[in-house]
Amino acid sequence: MFLARDENGDLISALEDEVKKQVYYCPACGTSVRLRKGKNVRAHFAHESLKKCDFFHENEGPEHLENKKSLFYWAKMNAKVEMECLIPELKQIADIFINKQLALEIQCSPISCELLRERSNGYRSLGIQVLWLLGEKLWLKERLTKLQRDFLYFSNNMGFHIWELDHKKQVLRLKYLLHQDLKGKLHYQVKEFSYDKGNLLEILRTPYHQQNLTIFSVEQDIDICHYIQKQLYYQNPYWMKQQAQAYLRGENLLNWKTQDWYPQVRPIEHGHFCQISQNLYDYYRNFQAYYELNPHNQQQKLYPPAFYQHYFSKNMVK
Repeated sequence: MFLARDENGDLISALEDEVKKQVYYCPACGTSVRLRKGKNVRAHFAHESLKKCDFFHENEGPEHLENKKSLFYWAKMNAKVEMECLIPELKQIADIFINKQLALEIQCSPISCELLRERSNGYRSLGIQVLWLLGEKLWLKERLTKLQRDFLYFSNNMGFHIWELDHKKQVLRLKYLLHQDLKGKLHYQVKEFSYDKGNLLEILRTPYHQQNLTIFSVEQDIDICHYIQKQLYYQNPYWMKQQAQAYLRGENLLNWKTQDWYPQVRPIEHGHFCQISQNLYDYYRNFQAYYELNPHNQQQKLYPPAFYQHYFSKNMVK
């Protein structure tokens, strides 16, 4: 944390004030905090013990501090910004609070899905929008974890998307049009925005801006039937569930041909999403219907949700 109160009760910023070694207190819970600084450590405050603080769940590491500093000064260029803003009704501290409407939360270490939902729903209960920006340990890799799923956002222009922070490269990264193939591998596009360049608030609105149509292609796996047969042989829980559902329809997945699995790359599976409130039923329906109506290709083209919506509204039989 960068803010603390001194012995006189004055609020001190380790970023902007000249700090010296003395007794400091947490502005939220009032317990003592220590000033920490060194050759390779930016000056900041840390709780001596977090047991009595309901606002901070962990002391922040260098990655968190560096990203918070960068985002604070970046946002400050174009908006009214508060750092480490206390929200007493929720017993929460917003890392960066923009125009008293948007909370930016920097998450650099794993958090329980329950706590993530609690904190996200808390903001929304007060009419505050929250954007979670992920540190290196939580960056997307080949597969989507349960926790990462709860950080997903959605827009018609960019589909499922997630925000990442890279303080080493000094970039804010947007991974968008997230899809999964039948093996669970992720497919997506990437945009990067350099720290301090452009209006941060407008950049964070990118998924909702009108923009050129993004299209990318993915290869279909010609051996997908063998893969699924193998999963069923070893009784993979996910594929056993798919087989059970197929049986209810009077089908057997072992009899399916490669073309029956088209399209192999699909939107993130439906279900509960922590950050997404809109009903996505039409998107899933339009996505599947589009590929059923159009020729199967070894190269599957993927589009934003708005494309499938427009396709059916334009070609709807009146």
